[in-house]
Amino acid sequence: MGEKVVSFTVSTILQFSNETDRIALIDFKHRIFDDSHGVLLNSWNDSQHHCHWQGVSCGRQNQRVVALRLADMGLVGTISPHIGNLTFLRQLNLSTNKLSGQIPGEIGRLFRLRSLDLSVNALTGELLAANLSSCLQLREIFLYLNGLHGKLPGELANLQKLQSLSLDANQLTGEIPPSFGNLSSLSGLGMEYNHLEGNIPEEITKCRGLLLLSLGANNLTGTLSSTFFNMTSIINFSITQNSLQGTIPSTIGDTMPNLRGFYFGINKFHGTIPTSFLNASKLQLLELSQNYFVGKVPDDIGRLKDLQRLNLQYNFLGGNDLAFITSLSNCSDLTQFSIAGNRFVGKLPNTVANLSSKLSFLSLAGNKFSGTMPIGINNLASLIDLELEDNHLSGVIPSEIGDLKNLQVLDLQKNQFSGKIPLVLFNITSLSSLFMDHNNLDGYLPSSVGNLWNLNELYLSHNRLDGVIPGKIFDLPSLSKYLDLSSNSFTGLLSPDVGKLKKLNTLNISRNKLSGKIPETIGDCLSLEYLDMHANHFEGKIPPSMVSLKGIRHLDFSNNKLTGEIPRELQDLSFLQYLNLSFNDLEGEVPTNGIFAKANHVSLVGNKKLCGGIPELKLPPCHVKKTKHKNHLKLMIVIFTCICSALVFASFIAILTLCWRKQKRMESAKPSKVEKLYKIPYRDLHQATDGFSETNLIGSGSFGSVYKGRFEQGGEQIVAVKVLDLLKNGASKSFLAECKVLRNIRHRNLVPILTCCSSCDFMGNEFKALVYEFMENGDLDAWLHPHSDGERTNVLSVVQRLNITIDVASALDYLHNDCEPPVIHCDLKPSNILLDKDFTAHVGDFGLSRLYSRTIGDSPGKSSTLELKGSIGYIAPEYGTGANATTCGDVYSYGIFLLEILTGKRPTYDFSSDGCSSLFEYVETALPDEVMKIVDPLLLACQESSNHGIRGKEQLKNPGKLVEIEERKMDDFFISVFKLGLCCASRSPMDRGNIKDVARELQKIRNAFFV
Repeated sequence: MGEKVVSFTVSTILQFSNETDRIALIDFKHRIFDDSHGVLLNSWNDSQHHCHWQGVSCGRQNQRVVALRLADMGLVGTISPHIGNLTFLRQLNLSTNKLSGQIPGEIGRLFRLRSLDLSVNALTGELLAANLSSCLQLREIFLYLNGLHGKLPGELANLQKLQSLSLDANQLTGEIPPSFGNLSSLSGLGMEYNHLEGNIPEEITKCRGLLLLSLGANNLTGTLSSTFFNMTSIINFSITQNSLQGTIPSTIGDTMPNLRGFYFGINKFHGTIPTSFLNASKLQLLELSQNYFVGKVPDDIGRLKDLQRLNLQYNFLGGNDLAFITSLSNCSDLTQFSIAGNRFVGKLPNTVANLSSKLSFLSLAGNKFSGTMPIGINNLASLIDLELEDNHLSGVIPSEIGDLKNLQVLDLQKNQFSGKIPLVLFNITSLSSLFMDHNNLDGYLPSSVGNLWNLNELYLSHNRLDGVIPGKIFDLPSLSKYLDLSSNSFTGLLSPDVGKLKKLNTLNISRNKLSGKIPETIGDCLSLEYLDMHANHFEGKIPPSMVSLKGIRHLDFSNNKLTGEIPRELQDLSFLQYLNLSFNDLEGEVPTNGIFAKANHVSLVGNKKLCGGIPELKLPPCHVKKTKHKNHLKLMIVIFTCICSALVFASFIAILTLCWRKQKRMESAKPSKVEKLYKIPYRDLHQATDGFSETNLIGSGSFGSVYKGRFEQGGEQIVAVKVLDLLKNGASKSFLAECKVLRNIRHRNLVPILTCCSSCDFMGNEFKALVYEFMENGDLDAWLHPHSDGERTNVLSVVQRLNITIDVASALDYLHNDCEPPVIHCDLKPSNILLDKDFTAHVGDFGLSRLYSRTIGDSPGKSSTLELKGSIGYIAPEYGTGANATTCGDVYSYGIFLLEILTGKRPTYDFSSDGCSSLFEYVETALPDEVMKIVDPLLLACQESSNHGIRGKEQLKNPGKLVEIEERKMDDFFISVFKLGLCCASRSPMDRGNIKDVARELQKIRNAFFV
């Protein structure tokens, strides 16, 4: 009888335990509200025992649930806390679903659990709350690709049997616990793409069996202990995209012989690339990009025969020893190879064509390679992306590129290629991006361009293409990103087929010779955000269909022959940030809302028939229409006045004759006429400046003085009056040069000229002056350098200085690339950069400016006006040898200005105490490791004050306390800008680049660090 009782009791307990498991599974099912694969709906029911439900496994003897595997089943819901009642559970795999909420803390009760995989879900909450450190039998934890946050729990070090820990792609913060070094069984540690910070603890090297260490894409800093490079077991070592620094030991290939993947890109490592890497014979992936490595690439790197990916781009590697390229032909599995953005020189070897037939990505861009394109490039049959831009390659583009049928991206821009574009190029049906701008290509754009069915980016700007734009180009179904045909010689009408580009983001057909009306179908390009059609011969009205471009941000129709009124609907385009309609023949009232309410975002100059608008646009008021009765009355008054005038005219004719004779006698002494500028009498300027009193003196320059003036008529207006000292040699020429330049150009970052005075003063002396808008915050020089008392009371913040550099670059871009003829400033420096009340920069003082000789009658090849070409310290080196003024000279001055604005040091400063001879050398020798030592100390003090939470209106009151960049990113920011300044200030004009590219790069830097 006793035996029966015991048997009943065991049976009851077993039945109860099974029921507990079933109830836990039922509760799990109830918390899933979307079961797209029908797994739970069709299988988890009473028609069969729960041990037979899909995804459930039970033990053979006790029928307890030991595994729950429901990976990639489309489950949506939360994880039931009752899962903690499955106390025999050894494996839990719910990966690749859409589970949300927190990981239940009850999982900590699963003391038999060995494998936990909740990866690729939408789980949140703190990892510490999961109590995983209680599951002492755990061998695997996979939680990657979720939304977990908070700090890493050091208690995980209790899991002595843990072999794999993967927490990648979450939102974890704080430092890596040193206690992780106690995970003696650990073979894989992955925590990439989180927000971890601080040093990588040396204790991790105690994990002697570690095969994978993946800590990339965090905020880790400091240096790596040398013991990390003695971990002989490591196969994959990834710390890319952090702020780690130091050097790679020369013996790395000997101490880490099992390496297959070495990812150290996007950090701050320096020194040379160790040749001992070649001893790690199993190496497949070597990623060292975006660091500060110098020297050469090991010549026989091809000994790494298993190499699949070699990325050395954006370092300071260089030289003309290119034997390593030839050596790489031994790597038959190489699929990706990039040395872009380094300092390699010399003729590109033909052995490039001997690289692996598996190579899909090849980038040699941004170096100084010369010669022709390698012969036999069509051998690289697997190429998908070929980037050779920004070098000195020349000759014709070989037609054999057309054999690369898998090519999707071809970038050949900014070289010196010449000749015609090979027709076979347009038979590459897989091409998605084609960049060929900034070369010397000529000829027609082939109609066969329509064969590029997969093309989504096409850049053909700055060439010599002519004829009509082929209609087939608008039939490309995949063209969705960029179509840039600017700066060519296309003629004829723009086809209405342009409306077929419904997916296109950017259309640039500026600076051609296109004519006719703008097609109404342009409004069908519904995805357009950037539309530039300036500097053509378009005529007629602006199409009303433009209102359909709801996402448009940039719109430029300037320098055409457009007529009619501005469509009022343009003010309803809520995303429009820039509108340029200048230099057309538009008429009527200007709207006042939307983009038209932002004077610094819209340009309407050169349209003499426009009126109204907001006061800041300074347009004349619109005439109010009169009634018919009033018109009759006005007509009668006019007739009566004419009759009276005729009678008076006869009586004054003799007086006018005498005046004419007197005027003719004085003609030789009269100042020369300045075209198209309204002139103001001397007496008005004398009165406005209180007789040019010392109290109104703002400053003095090369050819005269600047005074502050006030005009009272029609409300007070404050102006700046530049009075020329005509006794100084070249002053009259300076006046004429500045008038000639400023009479036809308008830009938001140029000092607006209001009028001029070319007359005689009260003593009969010749007098010349220019009148500008007054800039409340004076010139930039006064903000950067001490006053006479040796102290700077005002300090510009990092953001303000960066914005000023972008403003100045935008002004130069306009002068160099958008003016006809182009304008060379010749005297760019901080004292010629003025700041308005919002600290927007305006470039002024065009007294040394030059227009290209084709418009002013000089002999070919010579610059006009003056022999001087700038100020000491800012003058381009080639000017010292008598070279003509060019836009490259302005870029050099801009580069010096860029270095000056961040260092706070003039180029004429004595740098000998720093062991340098110039500002350029002073900056160059400090990069990258000592960059913070050369930054203006007051700028850093301003940065520190801004990091204490100053916000709101206080930012506008105190420009020195704007919210600034995060301290951990400061080095990267300053290095980026200084590198750009050094590039602009290169001794060789060929190395300086175009100011348009400089402006774009600065905007990228601003977006990367401040937006």
